[in-house]
Amino acid sequence: MDPDAPAASRRLRPVRRLDVLHRSLHEIDLGDGPVRYAVEVDTGRDWTAVLYADGAFVAEADLPARFPVPGGVIEADHGLYGVSRMHFVGADGGERRLAPARGTLEDLRGRFGRRHPRASRAIGAAAVAVLLVNLVLAAPQALELVSEVPRIAERFGTFESPVDLPWWLNASLYAAGAAAATERVLTFRRNRIVDFETIWTEG
Repeated sequence: MDPDAPAASRRLRPVRRLDVLHRSLHEIDLGDGPVRYAVEVDTGRDWTAVLYADGAFVAEADLPARFPVPGGVIEADHGLYGVSRMHFVGADGGERRLAPARGTLEDLRGRFGRRHPRASRAIGAAAVAVLLVNLVLAAPQALELVSEVPRIAERFGTFESPVDLPWWLNASLYAAGAAAATERVLTFRRNRIVDFETIWTEG
């Protein structure tokens, strides 16, 4: 898709191999026919969502986005680690998650889980463990940094973290946490405690 092309001529571009690094595409069939609606988020270009109907451009909006469609709306949002919401919300309040388009990173992760369920569960468990460790170790250090802000220090005093890790370990934990958070987003899992690192970075 050429983002500078006239709206009427813009068509949905097939997912290519390198697109997994920056492009998310989810689909759902709605209405009579039915019509296949697709929502594209391309972080390599901008932070907008684009709606297509049977491959033809319909609308574009900044994230978080809401697109009116037959029977309800499609809600889309994206955080630091990937798509945080991609749901059809019906007029009755019911929700359906849009399916990842074939070839996207979410689709590839889902197919891996179906083919290798044991390995998939092990990866999921490791992601939870990493995020919990990060939560325990990072929270006191973050609180210490916040407490050193002059206005906060004057009112509440300063806090000294009992955790003092070397920079290389902090960097390693951050990298592992980012990978674990991405895994959770790709598998559409969410818990307000486990996924705190993911939730606070949502758009």
